Amino acid sequence: MTALAENIEKLQGHLARFQSAGIQNRIGGRDHAGSGVPFTTISPVDKSVICTVARGTADDIDAAAKAARDAFPAWRDMPALERKKILIRVAEGIEARATEIALCECWDTGQAWRFMSKAALRGAENFRYFADQVTSARDGQSLPSATLMNITTRKPIGPVGVITPWNTPFMLSTWKIAPALAAGCTVVHKPAEASPLTARLLVEIAEEAGLPPGVLNTVNGYGEEAGKALTEHPLIRAIAFVGESRTGSMITKQGADTLKRMHLELGGKNPVVVFDDADLDRALDAVIFMIYSINGERCTSSSRLLIQDTIREEFEAKLVARVNNINVGHPLDPATEIGPLISDEHFAKVTSYFDIAKADGATVAAGGVTVGDDGYFVRPTLFTDATNDMRIAREEIFGPVLTSIPFASEAEALAIANDTEYGLTGYVWTNDLTRALRFTDQLEAGMIWVNSENVRHLPTPFGGVKSSGIGRDGGDWSFEFYMEQKHIGFATGQHKISRLGALD
Repeated sequence: MTALAENIEKLQGHLARFQSAGIQNRIGGRDHAGSGVPFTTISPVDKSVICTVARGTADDIDAAAKAARDAFPAWRDMPALERKKILIRVAEGIEARATEIALCECWDTGQAWRFMSKAALRGAENFRYFADQVTSARDGQSLPSATLMNITTRKPIGPVGVITPWNTPFMLSTWKIAPALAAGCTVVHKPAEASPLTARLLVEIAEEAGLPPGVLNTVNGYGEEAGKALTEHPLIRAIAFVGESRTGSMITKQGADTLKRMHLELGGKNPVVVFDDADLDRALDAVIFMIYSINGERCTSSSRLLIQDTIREEFEAKLVARVNNINVGHPLDPATEIGPLISDEHFAKVTSYFDIAKADGATVAAGGVTVGDDGYFVRPTLFTDATNDMRIAREEIFGPVLTSIPFASEAEALAIANDTEYGLTGYVWTNDLTRALRFTDQLEAGMIWVNSENVRHLPTPFGGVKSSGIGRDGGDWSFEFYMEQKHIGFATGQHKISRLGALD
């Protein structure tokens, strides 16, 4: 039996229960049918129905928010070591079911097995990392003055809402939920309607690990119903969102009346800048990996290649050869490098840029075609002869599509790189350290990697500038979001209080 056949057989066993019972909302430790008419989730591999999914409405969000409120005091006050043990058991549960998670994720999203098998374990890593931070989450500072002994401390903000996207949904859910739980918050999670399977697995794993009922609640549904109700609910103190910039703006407006704290991880049109003194073989590997892995469906993908004109012809020729050699196929086949796009709607969006590129005067140097009729497959695509004012250089395509733009000088490269509404990540390839320091200092992005692809280090801040988001995740930055700062000043003997209205 081939590896693909083995994975399909395993998947069928895991899907059987979803196909028979569907996916319910999980509120207060119990299953709940949504108040709305159930919807179906479709596999992008062959457009088949996976299962029915509960359609949550404002009533379901209200029930989940109240469950989170009721569970909050006990979870907040649980000894830190006890919460740490539970979160470690969640990590262990993820590791034990990593194959199941990865298989379901592949079928639900179209992502390739070679990446999702690692993404599931990244979810366990997220829980382990934040579990280790639990005992120091409330730590503050001593800031003495001449007359006061000032101390600070932190306390969890309360019930929070987490809204996650359909690209690598399991890993991104853990990236938001793990620090919230470590901080002592309770959570209402609204996963993307296009990829609900692994959100169900996560809440099951968490409860099996000993997470008390109501600490993590999952409500499925659509953004305009369940998502809107969550962002507007008065019991929800903060919203952590990953998704499109336009949706992030809407969420900010919806949460304004209740003065919610917002962390928004949004879109990107990220540049990868390759200078002629770079290690071109390594740069080529990184350029290809950062746009064509994960189907190009990630906010940190380097979708604009800024290539110095002195090496442009050589580099693009090698790029075309490599792109044409990328293996598009069934996501459960370990040999597959790119699987299908998530949905019919997204497939139509991505493929529309094939004609847009031509109309704007760019060259389709590789790809630009669909593959087969069974699912939402496209060939990895490279546009050349592009300028930064073209739509293919300005709009977030969010697929396996790279736009190559030449530059002559460092100043021109910087101007092109910063000429975008986005500012999530940037990638710079040069062996000139002085140039790297100078360039990265002026590059408008929240995260920059030099001579590297995107390599996450969990203690570092993750987030963007401009239309790419508000706030930072990672390390102590996550606790800054999920916790309230408190200052307490103790008067010393030297502190004198003014005696207004004294009678002596």
